[in-house]
Amino acid sequence: MTTSTSENTGGTTSTTAQGKASALRALHTPGRPLVLPNVWDAASARAVEAAGFPVIATGSAAIAPVLGYDDGEETPVEEMLAAVARISRSVGLPVTADMERGYGLEPAELVERLVAAGASGCNLEDSDPRTEVMVDAEEQAAFLGAVRAAATGAGVDLVINARVDTYLHGTGSAEERLAEAVRRGRRYLEAGADCVYPILAAEAGAVRALVEEMGGPINILFRPGTPSLGELADLGVARVSFGHGLHEAVRAYAARMLSAIREGGSPYSPELFAP
Repeated sequence: MTTSTSENTGGTTSTTAQGKASALRALHTPGRPLVLPNVWDAASARAVEAAGFPVIATGSAAIAPVLGYDDGEETPVEEMLAAVARISRSVGLPVTADMERGYGLEPAELVERLVAAGASGCNLEDSDPRTEVMVDAEEQAAFLGAVRAAATGAGVDLVINARVDTYLHGTGSAEERLAEAVRRGRRYLEAGADCVYPILAAEAGAVRALVEEMGGPINILFRPGTPSLGELADLGVARVSFGHGLHEAVRAYAARMLSAIREGGSPYSPELFAP
């Protein structure tokens, strides 16, 4: 397997790295969404690759507990990037990394370390992970623009997924949150983001409005109550993430297996697959 780590030769990175980023960006097609079952380690990444998915996406809320930390940038950045690097080395697919709000790294260092970890893309969110307070939209746009400029200046390609947290930490009515998500998302696209991720947006009408008004690809989090994958495609969604949902389901299943063992039963009973 060829490496996707940056190899600067004459001002350009390796064709493998650039090709992976280009392939990742090209898969953001409205109506034919890129489906991302988010992973938490090399084993889960290899399982996603073996299942035939074209891209690997990490989830900070899934990786953090695996490493012994809470989500919300509680994981030391060195450990999070090491986890991303292990995942990248284990597969031959493009990897997009959930980097919360950048773990306090300056844009140039963030880009450098993401590329060194083998990432072709990243998620960056617009609320403070520790205080859960929304960041000023212009401040976030400037940050995203600086990340894009740093990547361009380094001669690397990086697919930026700009998470918008108005449905998570915003205030106001549903209509006001929608309007603010559109306002922020448009600004982030102007600043250099490739895709906008209004996390927790789930109602079909709101998703359709986001798609129609944003002016760029939309990422929706798939969770209970979200329209089906087919419906999301019909609504024009370009990317679907699963966040830490799969990891939570695996942990719940493991807990049921352990309870069965403790009670003297079989951990392989078909009944344990039931929710």
